[in-house]
Amino acid sequence: MNLSNLQVLVWKEGKYYVSQCLNVEVSSFGKTKDEAVKNLKEALELYFQDDHTVTKVEKPELISMPWSYA
Repeated sequence: MNLSNLQVLVWKEGKYYVSQCLNVEVSSFGKTKDEAVKNLKEALELYFQDDHTVTKVEKPELISMPWSYA
């Protein structure tokens, strides 16, 4: 598995950065973007030690969705 082909999203949430792989259900966090991505890479290496499949993600798009709740 070549990890360079995975789609990763990084955003700031409070005082931490969150990194999430869009191809598999794996995420991590860190105090900096670099740390969040490094931690995600470690989590993905552990994830792929087992036989998991990868979903191909083509042209991901970040959109805002109106939402209201009670």
